[in-house]
Amino acid sequence: MGDPYLEPTWFVDSDAPAVVDYARDAVGGATDPVEQAVALFQQVRDDIWYDPFVATADPVAYRASTVAASSANWCVPKAVLLTAAARALGIPARLGFADVRNHLQTPRLREKMGGVDEFVYHGYTDLLLDGRWVKATPAFNKELCARFGVPPIDFDGRTDALLHPFAADGSAYMTYGRDRGVHADLPLDDLLATFRVTYGPEMLAEADEVGRKAADCSLDEFTAPR
Repeated sequence: MGDPYLEPTWFVDSDAPAVVDYARDAVGGATDPVEQAVALFQQVRDDIWYDPFVATADPVAYRASTVAASSANWCVPKAVLLTAAARALGIPARLGFADVRNHLQTPRLREKMGGVDEFVYHGYTDLLLDGRWVKATPAFNKELCARFGVPPIDFDGRTDALLHPFAADGSAYMTYGRDRGVHADLPLDDLLATFRVTYGPEMLAEADEVGRKAADCSLDEFTAPR
């Protein structure tokens, strides 16, 4: 039996041509695993803009090969893609989840989330580099961070790169809560069930609405600073 953190799965389909091509394009000529991981992180972070309004119950939308072709997505699919791209290059990687409280949530997003300011099942990638596991969340692109006046999360391949604890003015930005562990594949059924209980059915877009919502959504709709 092979390493479960190197093997392709249904969601982390690291053997799909779209994922393999995405990974190879992202790293260019880099051969060192740490350099490759950094390049992959930056590509997923900035090439796919963060958009929480495209969350859907459609399983296909969470496959790495689907995410690789998207222009906007949210933390969980972006973490799935980073995990799959790393495995495609022979870097052991797994999905990690934690509940995160967003202290700078905008009114529109809070309404979408049923008045709740806690993001359950926030997704990140855990990568095995130089013999140790390091965490990286590629969720927020540079343009989004600029709207909030904070630098983008950087990843050096050696230390954890999670979320900003403070905003530019020193106020609380994001804080981690419950750790939901690491997984070889996406536990979508548990994630969706938790979403429905926490936020209600309106949080999840219908599959045929996702493309339109992504196309229509502008940064101003959910990233306006306080």
